[in-house]
Amino acid sequence: MHALRKSRPLRRVVLASAATVSGLVMLLSLKPHTPPQIAAAPAPAASSGSGATAGSDGSGSSSGGSSSGGTSSGGRSTGTKTTTGDTVQTRWGPVQVRITVRNGKITDVTAVSYPSENPRDQEINGYAIPQLRRQALAAQSARIDGVSGATYTSDGYRQSLQSALDSAGL
Repeated sequence: MHALRKSRPLRRVVLASAATVSGLVMLLSLKPHTPPQIAAAPAPAASSGSGATAGSDGSGSSSGGSSSGGTSSGGRSTGTKTTTGDTVQTRWGPVQVRITVRNGKITDVTAVSYPSENPRDQEINGYAIPQLRRQALAAQSARIDGVSGATYTSDGYRQSLQSALDSAGL
């Protein structure tokens, strides 16, 4: 006699339950994929002078610091100047940008603070911050496209970058 015949309905229920439980155990034992590595923001240049660390902890005031470099009578920078933009509060956390300007040209853009409290923030911003940096260096202004999927960070980055550019006189 076959094990799943109607004459033994209890056996059918037990086998179906055991199969369901086994399937659930196997499904729950799967491990999620390894999260991508976070891209580290490049460290600010050490030769940019003293006083370039104003607001580097993300909780500083909304005005930026600047370091070595003079200005000519035309208003353009001659030399190197580092300026930190305003801290912009976004839905997911503060965003602040520091720029280095040499001879009127943006040579470096560093994200001083950005949302990184949880793994999802780290994943998004590990991808977005380097792209925003490349866009800012290519545009030489705050007119950047931003990164899809990181809208709040992109908007905060753009605002802080514009603040730093205004402070630098660009």
